[in-house]
Amino acid sequence: MQAVFTIERKAETGVEPEDVLTIKNLYKSFGSNHVLIDFNLELYKGENVAVLGKSGSGKSVLIKCIIGLLTPDQGTINVLGHNIGELNIHELDEIRTKVGFLFQSNALYDSMTVRENLEFPLRRHWIKLTTAERTGKVKEVLNNVGLAHTIDMMPAELSGGMRKRIALARTLILDPEIILYDEPTTGLDPITGKGISILIKEMGEKYNTSALLISHDMKCIRMTADRIIMLIDGKCYAQGTYEELKKNNDEKVKQFFE
Repeated sequence: MQAVFTIERKAETGVEPEDVLTIKNLYKSFGSNHVLIDFNLELYKGENVAVLGKSGSGKSVLIKCIIGLLTPDQGTINVLGHNIGELNIHELDEIRTKVGFLFQSNALYDSMTVRENLEFPLRRHWIKLTTAERTGKVKEVLNNVGLAHTIDMMPAELSGGMRKRIALARTLILDPEIILYDEPTTGLDPITGKGISILIKEMGEKYNTSALLISHDMKCIRMTADRIIMLIDGKCYAQGTYEELKKNNDEKVKQFFE
């Protein structure tokens, strides 16, 4: 089934949308545990796609394969025109500067201030900036997530929602073309989770990024996703918009919308 997003984008522009991530015939097993079985996915420029599945269904394994932390048993992953399986470690690091990753745990460094946490990816990837330019980028992303006043605070001084926003700011500071969100609202109360979902949508529009969201939070998915991929039995079992899938009578799909 062709995505509604694709059809609408072609109607708006008159051209086919650009693929930024393509996964074909992906298999990944751990011993006798077959996690991904002939899994396929396409993500287009400017699109937000949610991968929905139960806990343990393989969502996090999928993300790790995309960024090269795990090697698939079979299949290809093409990110921004590059086959991940054919890249050496230096080429893979270069691609990773264009693919932001928002960790489920936020992964902020407790011993660093907010400023130092945000500067870290700039230093890690040897991006040459003056001190003034680096400070400017830090302040810009903090302003965009509404936390300019936290620049010299420590992560321990921040609430869970604030830490999530800082983690998103750190992801945005490299101006990624794709952002991978791993359970972005897990552990947050409903009001804070809603705020993060709104922010994901706003930042995608502001920075013109594509996003792949791994989640089982239906409220977040409904607010952020242009299209949903159902990861069931290791496969892309079904896909469509929230409303399309909600009308699906297949019991394996219906259980997520009840």
